[in-house]
Amino acid sequence: MLLRLFFLLSLFLTFIDNGSAGITSAFIRTQFPSVDIPLENEVLSVPNGYNAPQQVHITQGDYDGEAVIISWVTADEPGSSEVRYGLSEGKYDVTVEGTLNNYTFYKYESGYIHQCLVTGLQYDTKYYYEIGKGDSARKFWFETPPKVDPDASYKFGIIGDLGQTYNSLSTLQHYMASGAKSVLFVGDLSYADRYQYNDVGVRWDTFGRLVEQSTAYQPWIWSAGNHEIEYFPSMGEVVPFRSFLSRYPTPYRASKSSNPLWYAIRRASAHIIVLSSYSPFVKYTPQWHWLKQEFKKVNREKTPWLIVLMHVPIYNSNEAHFMEGESMRSAYERWFVKYKVDVIFAGHVHAYERSYRISNIHYNVSGGDAYPVPDKAAPIYITVGDGGNSEGLASRFRDPQPEYSAFREASYGHSTLDIKNRTHAIYHWNRNDDGNNITTDSFTLHNQYWGSGLRRRKLNKNHLNSVISERPSTTRF
Repeated sequence: MLLRLFFLLSLFLTFIDNGSAGITSAFIRTQFPSVDIPLENEVLSVPNGYNAPQQVHITQGDYDGEAVIISWVTADEPGSSEVRYGLSEGKYDVTVEGTLNNYTFYKYESGYIHQCLVTGLQYDTKYYYEIGKGDSARKFWFETPPKVDPDASYKFGIIGDLGQTYNSLSTLQHYMASGAKSVLFVGDLSYADRYQYNDVGVRWDTFGRLVEQSTAYQPWIWSAGNHEIEYFPSMGEVVPFRSFLSRYPTPYRASKSSNPLWYAIRRASAHIIVLSSYSPFVKYTPQWHWLKQEFKKVNREKTPWLIVLMHVPIYNSNEAHFMEGESMRSAYERWFVKYKVDVIFAGHVHAYERSYRISNIHYNVSGGDAYPVPDKAAPIYITVGDGGNSEGLASRFRDPQPEYSAFREASYGHSTLDIKNRTHAIYHWNRNDDGNNITTDSFTLHNQYWGSGLRRRKLNKNHLNSVISERPSTTRF
């Protein structure tokens, strides 16, 4: 009896050590209905000029951040697939030729989709670029990340299930004011599949124009969700992900992936793995084989922060999509713990939730604990499927709140992960509170690799003094 009481007390204290006791927020949202922005709204408007490039977006183009893929659409005719770029606004020293494609969906014919890989970029540099020709040419800029380094600081945004409602616009604008440099997107982009026939393609176009205010200036790291599948036998459309794969390229070949839906990149001090919840992932499938090899390539001495993106959450205490991530959990959770993943971001559930560090890897059909337990080697699981889509919020959480759930709230918003160095990052979830940006959940994330006692002592002895010595004297303390 005493032994059991001691175990329960230890379990409770472990959860307390991971953070505050689990909280279910009572906040009730009151503004902005979940309806798509009308087609005639100016935020969805086509840019001025004949055949002007539109729906401009960039993503990382290689493994380490020395390349970008710039994509755009021309509506009237193919036009030029060139990207002209340089280090000064209006002075473009380099020209790169891209590729051109289009696709059909039912009777919708897409515009001409241009994709251009720009390589050989300098780290930590601002580039200016121009696309299009003559009076219809458009100018943008982007910044490359710092060189891959264990102490490279970098701020990511995290957005999921965005859609194109007024709530989506609020999330996008609040994110753009956050100071983050790149978005980790956890699936469900346009919600065009909620329409039929030609309107599916039309709503992909309007989504691209809506998000261009951010995507043309900084890379969004894409992952696919269920709303990208677009399986419509009634319309003769049975090839999954046709629209997404035609419009949103990923640098999958750089990480030796065989499919654009799963891949990995390194950016600053982070190694980011993107998984596909709606592609085969069980043992011996291509995604399983690839992930097994990718985890072996992770070098925490160079990229201390190990981040995984997926669409369906593994741990979710909302009634919406409850247990849908169980099959991927059983396939991959042991690897997540073995390789000490720092944090896993998911979407799908239209609410926000953060877990403590827990795992459920000890159970099998013949024995072991059949429930999650505290595990210091496990990741923190964060669901951010709250971007603003037209399906509305998932407001029915399961009661009582599970012990593994640290904080949950049914509101729209976005997150940021501000990596400071190899040991610490600051995380915020920002609620769109009646149109205002409100930081609602935040904590300091300790790195799983460099946070261990032995490595921390090694760092203090061999590294910290040199870092402090390089600071200006006014910042020493």
